[in-house]
Amino acid sequence: MTTTEPTPNPFQSARVLLKELQEKFTVFGEFQPLAIGIDKQLFAQIPDVSRKTLRTAMGIHTNSLRYLKGMEKATVRFNLDGSQADEVTDVHRSHATTTLKERFKKNADQRKAQRQAEETQRKAEAAKKQAEEADRLRADKLSQLAEKFSRKN
Repeated sequence: MTTTEPTPNPFQSARVLLKELQEKFTVFGEFQPLAIGIDKQLFAQIPDVSRKTLRTAMGIHTNSLRYLKGMEKATVRFNLDGSQADEVTDVHRSHATTTLKERFKKNADQRKAQRQAEETQRKAEAAKKQAEEADRLRADKLSQLAEKFSRKN
């Protein structure tokens, strides 16, 4: 009888790898700007790592809020050992700034849409309660009238 093990979620595996990288390498743990081609340094240190998993982990890391905020103000990139590598170009700094602005705008738009949806729902609930109250008052009035006219007979 053969059992098939579930296929690991590549995104989850990348998160586990990223956590390990952040614990093992200061440049990851402190979200310092990474040297261009640092993946080659990583493959040299961890040869058995999956390229796909590493690339996914790197994408998660370099698109994180902390990394992008660091890139906005950074002037130099770092190697795995913490030594300085090349400079951070204006293009890369402005890319980080643009990405952050877009992300903040998207989040603000989502919050605004959420607030509008909640307001619409609140108004709908208030209108429903008002209609229910009007129906109740109408039913009470009809009941009172029916009672009044039924006594006269």
